[in-house]
Amino acid sequence: MNVNTVIYRNFRNIEEARLTFTPGVNILWGNNAQGKTNALEGIYCFACGKSFRGVRDRELLRFGAESGGLELSFTDARREQHLSLQLFQSKSRQMKKNGVPVRKSSDFVGTFHGVLFCPEHLSMIKGAPQLRRAFLDAAISQLRPAYLAALTDYAAVLKQRNALLKNEEQDERVRMPLYEVLTSQMAELNTRIVLTRMKYIRLLDTSVSGFLEDMTGGRERASLAYQSDAQPELYGEAGAEISRAFYEKCMSYAHREFAAQTTLHGCHRDDILISLDGREARLYASQGQDRSIALAMKLGEGELSRAATGEYPVFLFDDVLSELDTGRQQYLMQRLGGRQVIMTSCNESLFSGMDVNMIHVDEGCYEMACPVLHPGQGQEEQEAAVE
Repeated sequence: MNVNTVIYRNFRNIEEARLTFTPGVNILWGNNAQGKTNALEGIYCFACGKSFRGVRDRELLRFGAESGGLELSFTDARREQHLSLQLFQSKSRQMKKNGVPVRKSSDFVGTFHGVLFCPEHLSMIKGAPQLRRAFLDAAISQLRPAYLAALTDYAAVLKQRNALLKNEEQDERVRMPLYEVLTSQMAELNTRIVLTRMKYIRLLDTSVSGFLEDMTGGRERASLAYQSDAQPELYGEAGAEISRAFYEKCMSYAHREFAAQTTLHGCHRDDILISLDGREARLYASQGQDRSIALAMKLGEGELSRAATGEYPVFLFDDVLSELDTGRQQYLMQRLGGRQVIMTSCNESLFSGMDVNMIHVDEGCYEMACPVLHPGQGQEEQEAAVE
């Protein structure tokens, strides 16, 4: 899978830009706060349907703009495809896939696949569980649109449930019938999410272990396991049994949840247990080992995407080389053959002598070193790409 062109309009600090990328390694370089990460953010919006910075649509708009948007042309194993995302200050976004309007994010996500690796991911091993859940959700949603739909429905039920628990104007006995209904809905959605995450982790475990052993010359071995209070390990793949057991567990904690005024159990609290040579990495791994595992997880994500779709996703690396030592930098660059990579960096000299497409970034403006002509692209489009 390769990104051909991306068009930005009133997006972050970008008033208007059209970027053209080559199938190999592309470098967005320049000083800090010029728009390098903004360009990656725009591309990743097509992979996951939202910003990786966790902001709302209107916060993506250029200051003072009432509307803006993004357009992505990319080539997958079958054909060239086109996605567009229009953003507004005062109304909902508009999405199109190959010119056809799309209403739900779960129908939009999964067409374009991208793996994002940014400095925040280097904290994933020792950081809060929500970082590891976010990694899982972003990776799986691109491969299984039904999973994204289940996450969306779960979030809605969880919001209703927590609002009910906080409603002190009604007695607990009055709230209990609706609590039971919402708990039943949550149990079913929770089971679907947990089982999907478990299957993904089992596959990722093998890939991550292989990458880390390769990276360290066989000296270190990592393992991943999914941790859930739904206790799916007791029931195997029997979704109905897991759902029923989880429902009963939640109901047994009903009084405690009413007292706490929040939902105490569910996949929104689950985690990934990451071990290094049999010990919990969160507690015992060094900073360098943390970074090796995080890098292995991102490379593993790419391999699982290729296994599921038949082709590599686009790799988006936001200034990660500066956060890695020389050995890990070399390992990463060596593993990128046959993949399209779009990478940001403040240091142009890191890529001296390499066969890469260099794009200079300065205050939301992008200057390419040379025009890139894709098959079927005319002279006028080529000139527009240079501009």
